[in-house]
Amino acid sequence: MNLGMKRKIILFGGSFDPIHNGHTIVARFAINYIGADGLVFVPAQRSPHKRVWPEANAADRLSMIELAIGDEKAMCVSDCELKRDPPSYTIDTVRYFRDQYGPEAELYWLVGADVLKDLPRWYRIKDLLDECNLCLMLRPGFDKFQLNEFINVFGQVRVNNLKQNIIPNPLIDISSTEIRQRILTGGDVPEMVHPAVLEYIRKHGLYAKAF
Repeated sequence: MNLGMKRKIILFGGSFDPIHNGHTIVARFAINYIGADGLVFVPAQRSPHKRVWPEANAADRLSMIELAIGDEKAMCVSDCELKRDPPSYTIDTVRYFRDQYGPEAELYWLVGADVLKDLPRWYRIKDLLDECNLCLMLRPGFDKFQLNEFINVFGQVRVNNLKQNIIPNPLIDISSTEIRQRILTGGDVPEMVHPAVLEYIRKHGLYAKAF
């Protein structure tokens, strides 16, 4: 996917441990809803807001994303955060892509509604809200937004922007945690992940000593 001359670019960050069908379904919806020219998956070494590291290593997670989006012409993956020493902050990644695509590009960062309560603690969050469109995605159990409580923290203009950037995506009740647990206990996950990703997990023995 060549985004060099594109105007609207979505950045989708996360651990993707592993990437699952919910991720790609939401990604397709966001592209169509925003009218974006493309979406970039940005796997993280480790989220600054999580104490534990992903179970799969960076190379495996990157490979699984590439397999999951192999047929998606509007999607690609970047290893920019995987090559950066942790902690890696969202504002640094947004500025990286700003340098890549220029000042004319509109950048959108997807974030799940479940992390909304933690936003005031994000590193340089006001700069982030000013430098990209932070888009709130619905999550099962997190489909209501109480954004006015952030007015004193972010200011009215930033809160108004957050309200305008709510994405009414379909609620997909799949989680990477559930997938890992199912594999660990010998359960099935074919309906949760791309067939090529499932084959990769099997081949490399990820998430379980014996698949």
